[in-house]
This record gives sequence, structure tokens and C-alpha cells, in this order.
Amino acid sequence: MKYALIGCGRIAANHVKAVLNNGLEFVAVCDVKEAQIVNLLAKHGLEKEPSIRRYTDYKKMIEENELDLAAIATESGAHAEIALYCIDHGINCIVEKPIAMSIQDADEIVRRSEEKGVKVCACHQNRFNIAVQEMRKALDAGRFGKLSHGSVHVRWNRSRDYYAQAPWRGKWASDGGALMNQCIHGIDLLRWMLGDEVEEVYGQTRQQFHDYLEAEDIGMAVVRFKNGAIATIEGTTNVYPRNLEETLYLFGEKGTVKLGGTSTNNIDVWQFADETEADDKNKGLEEATSNVYGNGHTSLYADMVEAIEMDRRPYVDAVAGRNALELVLAVYKSQKEGKPVKLPLEAFSSIDMTGEF
Repeated sequence: MKYALIGCGRIAANHVKAVLNNGLEFVAVCDVKEAQIVNLLAKHGLEKEPSIRRYTDYKKMIEENELDLAAIATESGAHAEIALYCIDHGINCIVEKPIAMSIQDADEIVRRSEEKGVKVCACHQNRFNIAVQEMRKALDAGRFGKLSHGSVHVRWNRSRDYYAQAPWRGKWASDGGALMNQCIHGIDLLRWMLGDEVEEVYGQTRQQFHDYLEAEDIGMAVVRFKNGAIATIEGTTNVYPRNLEETLYLFGEKGTVKLGGTSTNNIDVWQFADETEADDKNKGLEEATSNVYGNGHTSLYADMVEAIEMDRRPYVDAVAGRNALELVLAVYKSQKEGKPVKLPLEAFSSIDMTGEF
């Protein structure tokens, strides 16, 4: 399967590892900065690989190569434009989070990909964490009974040095703030576990310590789902002195689970009314990870390859990416308007938050 990578920044190494682990034919790589390409390929011992063609223009790359799959790992503000270009050229794509910066663009990605029969995968790789998969299996088996509520806490640290690495970070047009960048994976998991159908969101965001950014460094919200469950979101980059945790709680009539670790990679609590000996392996489960991105990219790529070959929907499809984005944008809109926001959103963008702080 012929593959190309667009964007060679911080997350790109995880994509290259997934490509190599899945045996894809890596035919082209693109970044507006040639040095980024050189550094990325060298990191994986691919700097002398003549079969990997290098580009600074993704449109030229697409025109000159027959591609089955492209991954988009550029700055967030460019995701939708590049994804739609790939879709229009019949190229299946994996899009890093967030899938877009506006609900209109996300809806268009969903619509156009379905119209043209192109597979689009939203890169919410934490869905493939072992702990997350075990929670989902228990949920699908009905072991929680009626759901009461859930919560996600992303308590991380991001310093001035982090934001200085790339000028697009923390800006409304190209990135958004803590909720959109760092916390959207946890927000995706929360919405997915609690039934996807959100009725109303009330949120508050602030910029407490990062006054050199445009966007928020702390956001909190209460979410009401159509199935009656409620949930809370806490996402921040203000934790001193380093990343503390990313936790996901799910509370049901007959079960309680807490996922922990730095990126929902551990099971801290696993309790069910119908417990069996098979549950013992989940109590205290820890999945070792080398960074906050976890191990899920390889599994996400494997699923995407199979989805293309078997002509089925990816496990994390464009609708999943759209739904995670919508929940973040709903919190933003609630902050801007000072009142609860009903879903679905019809029109809202991160750019609508310009000047908020």
C-alpha cells in the first residue's frame, strides 16, 4: 500500500513508526521546511532511502505519486484543507486531531468522503489503548448497567519553550488552546463512552498563566447526554511542574472504572457486580508508553489498512473526529456566549473565539 506523510513536526515520529511496523510502502514525505524532513528521516534511519521522495508542496506530491493512503500531521489549521484535497483526489487519509478547526469543515470532510467513497480516519489513537479497549468491551457487554455519569481530567504542563517550538501553537486560527490541542483525545473518549449523542454543554475557559498565547490554558465543562448521563471535562496545561495525569472515569449502576496514567494507559479501578476471575488481569493493568502519545498509532494504522482492503469504515472514522471537535467547539461557544449551548452545532469555528482573552 503506497503511503505518504504530510507534515514532519512533533507527532510525525509516531506516524513513521506505525508505517514501519505495518510494512507500508513509504513513497513520499512533505513539509514546508526541508530541515524537518531531513531530521525526521534521519531519526528513523531513512535519510539515505532513495525510494522516499521529498516535497515542500503537498499538491505537487499528490500529483506526482499514485497514493493509496496519506497521513496529515501538519499544524491543525491546515488539516481540513489538505484532507479535502486528498479526498477530491481519491486518496484515503489519516488526519491528526483535530480533524478541522470549524464544524462546517468537519461536516464537509464527512460529507465529501462518503460521497466519493474515500476512507478518512481521525487520529484518536488512544481508543486503541489496552485499558480503553477493556473499558469499551465491558460497556458494550452491558456490565455497567445504566450509566450515571463520567468525567475526564487532562492535567498536563506546557511551558513557554513548548509553544516557542512552533509559532502556530496557541493561536485560534491554527491551533486553539488546551482543550483543542492537548485534551481532545480525552474528550473523544468521554463522548464515545457515554453514547456520543450530546444534548447540551456548559463551559468556562480561562487564560491563567500563558498570556503570550491567544487561546485558553484551562477549560471546564458540564455535558448532558441524550441518554440521561452527565459528564464533566477538566483540561489544562497549567499543572506544575510537569504532566500529572489523564484520567477517565465511568460510573454505572453495576460498575465503576477509572483509567489513569499520563494518557489513559492504566486501569486504576475496575469494579463490577458480576466480577469473575477473568477481571483480575485488568486490576492494576499498566501499559508502558514512551511518551504521552501512547502506543495506539500502530494499531490505528493497521485498522485503517484493513478498512481500505476490506472496504469497511475505519474504527475511528471521520464522524468520530467531527464529534470530538464539536464538543470542544461547544465549550468554546458556551464560554463566548456565557450560557449553555445546544447540540448539534451548525456553524462555529475556533476563529470565532478571536479576542476572547
